[in-house]
Amino acid sequence: MKNLNNINCFDFIKFINSKQKFILFSFLVLLIFSFILSLGIGSFSIPIINLINFELSDLEFKVLSEIRTPRVLLACLVGASLGITGASLQGLFRNPLADPGLIGVSAGAALGASFVIVLGTRFIPEFLFGIFILPISAISGASLVIFFLYAFTGGFGSKGTTYMLLIGIAINALASVIIGILTYVSTDSQLRGLTFWMMGSFGASNWLLISPAIILILGSILLMLPISRKIDVLQLGESEALRLGVDVQNLKLKIVLFSATCVGASVALSGMIGFVGLVVPHLVRLIGGVNHSFLLAGSAILGAALMTSADLLSRILIQPAELPVGLLTSAIGAPFFLWLIIKIKR
Repeated sequence: MKNLNNINCFDFIKFINSKQKFILFSFLVLLIFSFILSLGIGSFSIPIINLINFELSDLEFKVLSEIRTPRVLLACLVGASLGITGASLQGLFRNPLADPGLIGVSAGAALGASFVIVLGTRFIPEFLFGIFILPISAISGASLVIFFLYAFTGGFGSKGTTYMLLIGIAINALASVIIGILTYVSTDSQLRGLTFWMMGSFGASNWLLISPAIILILGSILLMLPISRKIDVLQLGESEALRLGVDVQNLKLKIVLFSATCVGASVALSGMIGFVGLVVPHLVRLIGGVNHSFLLAGSAILGAALMTSADLLSRILIQPAELPVGLLTSAIGAPFFLWLIIKIKR
């Protein structure tokens, strides 16, 4: 397995056939198209031709640079992170119904954010962290979940993926209970903020907030691509992968840590957005194939394109109000999830 251990972040392209390369190029064109549309369309519209030629008035340039671009870029990052995380976790668990929330990281991030929304003003002076207090608390919650997973599974290796899955389910249940208690004791304004955050939105994005997320998410994606061939080998089973030279415990550690980093950063800035990590990998499989070199890259690109499009729809469907983007993704993902269960049963 020497070749697998020496793959860099761009060598995965060698394992993608010509048809899949064309599909990836098509996904990329779709992403660019949706990105440009999202920059121009909204409650304050900027003509696309002016955007392409960069002939903008002072007001248009200010809206584009300070409001629209960081928001659309965050939507791309969140979509890419949820897409590639869903694909890698489905490969890790060898389960087509796995998604980024399965191991409890999303619930941990939501719990951390809920504590700050409901109790933060009582215990944490705002001047300590300012606008970073919500993302920091969400990432702290996600990190705490990773610590528990690592401790209870002996470094993700002693009990296998089934044990890790069961712990994730327990963490999700416990987090739901605590969030329910926080919801019960919250004031009207806190309840409103908590409810809208749980629905997901990119409305609070700005350059100061998304700059750390760009580094975390892009770094994790680039580090995840080289292990795609090892995930292919893992589909044969853990014992067979070990015989073929794959360090299964190290592979689990990388997948969980990279996935948790992506999900933690995404949830911290956008709130809870469901079904993207479940739906996108299946769409990519149906369109182009199951090898993970193609699947991880395709899920990242298509996830970014679909999330950008969903954010655009959330801004224009009920103007001048804004529909939470999590509602749109759930409206698309829930029927797809039901169809997938019926298909698997048959």
